[in-house]
Amino acid sequence: MQVKAAIAEFTAAPCGPSCVTCPIHERAVCARCDTRYLECLETVKYYRRYEAGQVVVWAGDEMDFVASIVRGVATLTRMLDDGRIQMVGLLMPSDFLGRPGHRVATYTVTATSDLELCCFRRQPFEKMMRDDHRISSRLLEMTLDELDAAREWLLLLGRKSAREKIASFLSILARRQAVLDGEDPQGRMHLELPLSREAMSDYLGLTIETVSRQMTALKRDGLIELSGKRGVILSDFDSLVLEGGTDGDAVMLS
Repeated sequence: MQVKAAIAEFTAAPCGPSCVTCPIHERAVCARCDTRYLECLETVKYYRRYEAGQVVVWAGDEMDFVASIVRGVATLTRMLDDGRIQMVGLLMPSDFLGRPGHRVATYTVTATSDLELCCFRRQPFEKMMRDDHRISSRLLEMTLDELDAAREWLLLLGRKSAREKIASFLSILARRQAVLDGEDPQGRMHLELPLSREAMSDYLGLTIETVSRQMTALKRDGLIELSGKRGVILSDFDSLVLEGGTDGDAVMLS
């Protein structure tokens, strides 16, 4: 069987949750695999863990693996010609890291929290993609979702006010968290911000002072409550969505 040939090319042993009990299985690249292919993935996968602040891969480096984010959050950044660093995206649980057929990393990937990756050696994974169309079709679907998210983000950065940007960002995070928890985003919700306010300002194209002012204003208006260093409680999800000038079906996050 072709899958067995792919398995033979990889010898590292798995050391994390099984595919069946994996917290991201329902949304990851392996979501449509049947039992047979999940068993194959169990054999070829391995795990990597990074502490907050560690670089996973530098832009321009060769990647010998692709991966799904299991836990934690990572940033995608690119250094500009003048030395400035621009954040261009976030990777959250179930997101896919790497590009089959393209060995060189396009962006620098950095863990912003403790991060766990479910990794696959590039060659066995690409072979499994050729052998099972469900993997490639799921990856295509995720790529198109990422494209929609990028277009939505261009709208947010280019047309929205600072207040709308902050409200949209918070509602996007809440929506993503709810989906991962298998719930509908609604009512009062609690989330932990994956970024510092400085990193949020970079990501949203704002100054850190503006981010702080708008967070304070949203708190004063009863839309959010602040809990601890990065905890945020949304008083009512739908109200925050309206404040951000988006509908409840907006896409994100990549």
